[in-house]
Amino acid sequence: MRAQDRLAGADFLRAMACLLVLAHHLALRLDMRRIPDEFAATANVLRFGNFGVAIFFVLSGFLLARPFWHALDAGGAMPSLGHYAIRRLARIAPGFWVATSVSFVLSLTLLALPLTPELVVRYISGLLFMSQWHWRTFFPVEADGPLWSIPFEVTSYVLLPVGFFVLFRLPLLRQRPFFARAAWLCVIAVVLLAHLMILRLFALDDIGRGWAYGLQGGAKEWMPNYNPIGFFAVFALGALAAGIEVMLPARRSPWFDAAALLAVAVAAYRLLISPGGSAEGYGWLHIPYGFPVFPLAVATALVSLSHSQRLGRLLDNAPFRYIAKISFGIYIWQEIILTLIQRLDPGSFGASSENVVTGWMQSCTLTAALVFLVASLSYYLLERPVIDFGNRLTSRRLIGLLL
Repeated sequence: MRAQDRLAGADFLRAMACLLVLAHHLALRLDMRRIPDEFAATANVLRFGNFGVAIFFVLSGFLLARPFWHALDAGGAMPSLGHYAIRRLARIAPGFWVATSVSFVLSLTLLALPLTPELVVRYISGLLFMSQWHWRTFFPVEADGPLWSIPFEVTSYVLLPVGFFVLFRLPLLRQRPFFARAAWLCVIAVVLLAHLMILRLFALDDIGRGWAYGLQGGAKEWMPNYNPIGFFAVFALGALAAGIEVMLPARRSPWFDAAALLAVAVAAYRLLISPGGSAEGYGWLHIPYGFPVFPLAVATALVSLSHSQRLGRLLDNAPFRYIAKISFGIYIWQEIILTLIQRLDPGSFGASSENVVTGWMQSCTLTAALVFLVASLSYYLLERPVIDFGNRLTSRRLIGLLL
């Protein structure tokens, strides 16, 4: 992305999202029973790095909705769904498919799991981005739990243009920005009602429920609170923020710097007060990750940072831009690397160290180095070539040649 096209603050938030998730999975490897009391509070907060998933959903909704809002406000046609689908598929499918396949092989080899029909069904449902609809397939593979969220996000990719299709079909909303945003609030309300219906109609029994029963037991613990419709509500808040952002004047103001600081502070506060509650940070309507306070704070930060005078550009520095660039690889490969380290060295992460914190930090350093290396290779050798191909495929020049 060219510097002049980059939305200030977006790279910072994307980088923070993947770093939070990485911190979460590292903290899960720390034996909380052996750590000193003075480190306990910090360790407990790190465990809530799973809130980074909500940042990803808000950010994706924000970025993907902007072309739809621009077209709706201009009274134009809805953006090409073919181009939209190709670019989304090019962005996530190659890395996801490769990571899922590697994890599937590791499940059969390193984890020595038997090749059962259920394991195959989970794997195939993941490849088809359909694993999110049932607790048996919720986690597509055993060796890479975090991949559960990718099919969830794909559902949001599908529902976003569905929601905008309704808005584009209503002439009253064209070139009437305030009416259109009010209509999107109605979309969010419908989504929340659908989420409530799922909670009521699809409650699960307690047989084999809980993390003591493995990933499938954990999925049963999470569902139906974790469902693709509820997560689309988080995604839709990002889309609403995009609608507000495109209405604002192009000029930057220090007031937006102040608003961004406040929004980031609110998001940080919501995360910091999470220890003591559920590990999933359930919020209103049992939607995880501090809904709606945390995603609303992130959405506000996105709007404010993109119009800030200094803060957005300050936060979007070179290190954060690079982390944002390889963030997808960091997300999809981290658990594989963590699993490999623990299997190859059972004493890692302080398990065999006299000082558990020191041993844990040493393993964390090694893990971070390997994750960044693999994520970089994944981006440059796998993800970017396909992204570039998708961009060329949807360019006007190539489409014209094909026609």
